[in-house]
Amino acid sequence: MQNLTDTLMGLTISELAQVQETIKQIKTMKAKSALTVGGDCVVVQKTKRTPGVIEKLNQTRAVVKMLGRRYTVPFSMLEAA
Repeated sequence: MQNLTDTLMGLTISELAQVQETIKQIKTMKAKSALTVGGDCVVVQKTKRTPGVIEKLNQTRAVVKMLGRRYTVPFSMLEAA
């Protein structure tokens, strides 16, 4: 892990932005492969994790029923429960 930190410290701001975008895409791909309609999931926010059920999978977002309402949530914020 220290090796990774040292490598990242040597990158420019634009290179770090590219790394950040790549990480976001990887998170989205992994979330998509683990999620199915009707399956339980967890919506991960900055300070809390809310359980829900997936009702629909769109191109980049999912419709999730949680707390009695439907929300459109990006795949990068979802984890399979």
